[in-house]
Amino acid sequence: MDWNHYRFRSLWALPAPPATVYDVLARPEDYPHWWRQVREATRLDGTTGVIRIRSVLPYDMTCTAREVRRDRAAGVLETALSGDIEGWARWTVTPHGTGSVARYDQVVSVHKPLLRRLAVPGRPVFRVNHALMMRSGRRGLLRHLQAV
Repeated sequence: MDWNHYRFRSLWALPAPPATVYDVLARPEDYPHWWRQVREATRLDGTTGVIRIRSVLPYDMTCTAREVRRDRAAGVLETALSGDIEGWARWTVTPHGTGSVARYDQVVSVHKPLLRRLAVPGRPVFRVNHALMMRSGRRGLLRHLQAV
């Protein structure tokens, strides 16, 4: 088993139409306004940006995100990630009742040296850290959607 390899999935039930949720998620440079763990998101060009995140644990992770799929009709936003983590992340937004579900899938390997050294003992803590970040992101998006 590669202790530095992670698969994550989060499902966010949201009371907004899929098109509205998709439009918000399609603007990662705005994430810091509603998702407090996304400390910085800087667009470099039309398909690439740099993102810096920090959840509960006292370390930042920085990566370059390059858009590989943007399909509004299918509700899919997918990026390739490189830097402190390497792999991919994908949002899939689908209708659900009168609202929508935003599904977040991520498959990454950690390259940040400190986290690699702590891979075995830290793995459960890193997974909880990610879960807390995603929970906070959902709450922030809910507040943001109510304001728009």
